[in-house]
Amino acid sequence: MIATAAFVAHAAPQCPVMARVESRLETNVARASTLPSTMYLDPAVLELEKDRIFARTWQLVAHMSELARVGDFKPTTILDEPILLTHAQDGKLRGFYNVCRHRAAQVVTTRGNRKSLQCGYHGWVYGLDGKLQAAREMEGTEDFDKADFGLVPIRVDTVGPFVFANLDPNAAPLAEWIGAIPSEIANAGYEMSNMRRVERRDYEIACNWKVYVDNYLEGYHLPIAHPGLFKELDYDQYRVETFRYYSKQHAPIRELKPGEVPGRDRRYIRMPGAEDNALYYWIFPNTMLNIYQDNISTNVILPLGVDRTLTIFEWFFAEPGTGAGWESMQQTIAFSDEIQQEDIAVCEQVQKGLRSRSYNRGRFSALRENGVHHFQSLVTEFLDRD
Repeated sequence: MIATAAFVAHAAPQCPVMARVESRLETNVARASTLPSTMYLDPAVLELEKDRIFARTWQLVAHMSELARVGDFKPTTILDEPILLTHAQDGKLRGFYNVCRHRAAQVVTTRGNRKSLQCGYHGWVYGLDGKLQAAREMEGTEDFDKADFGLVPIRVDTVGPFVFANLDPNAAPLAEWIGAIPSEIANAGYEMSNMRRVERRDYEIACNWKVYVDNYLEGYHLPIAHPGLFKELDYDQYRVETFRYYSKQHAPIRELKPGEVPGRDRRYIRMPGAEDNALYYWIFPNTMLNIYQDNISTNVILPLGVDRTLTIFEWFFAEPGTGAGWESMQQTIAFSDEIQQEDIAVCEQVQKGLRSRSYNRGRFSALRENGVHHFQSLVTEFLDRD
């Protein structure tokens, strides 16, 4: 454990915000206290998180179906930082800041497919490899070399069909970040690239982004907050494994009890071996990846403000077809939405409680909240970095 006084003495001269963090978490979850409430309430903390967490971690930004063809490009953002993804003529996937090197306009504002990209402000033209190809009427400008004014690159990599980007050139590679996730997916026999996106739903929630992640990373609240989901799961076997930059949840579906009727009493039926192979991953700081035999769902959690959070849910299914297959898919999405609405209510209550003068820090359930402790420990670790 790093003593509070030592932590504050180290951090305070560099950043006054860190003096209010009080300390890194105790490494033993059984002895640790949760993050102080100011971490969820102070706008200065959020600004530091944008710089030291979101700008230095791997962010899910696209699906390869959006960049499948040579010439495809997609503008997107990492929080408020505009970025650009391209599938260049050499077949490589690339990422750049979507900022023209002339006067900082966004080079493109919509998806498309072209051999080159022309900025809509003064017409500078860039290749999909980021090189500046043409700069109008710059002949009289001294010491101007097009080779010096290409788009500024960012790092991109993939997990199956999912594209991640990182603004930090010194961050650990994605392969190191996600550890055994790709091999576990491959060993389970999942064909993620064959699944197509069926639906996206955005939810705006009146809470700090960390409140939502805290909630996702524990099953402690299932018996109380999610009675429908609780009926489906073997709660006693629910557990979370933590790794360096990610965690893995085990939430087995329980067997039918005598007298229970599928479709009436239970939504899911435990199939031999199937639930053992279901994979539920959380990747620091804000990405959830849930993988089943016939579908994948992703959740991305983005701060809109110190007390506003956007959660983006996307569902990908193997060819659902029509009839019973389509109906099953819609039921899966509807049940997920039901759970999300329950989580929204809880998270918004927590945010109100964090503002109470009666509350500062809580304690972890050593049995059920090791995943939350792991996440909060990573938050303080990253905020303490220069």
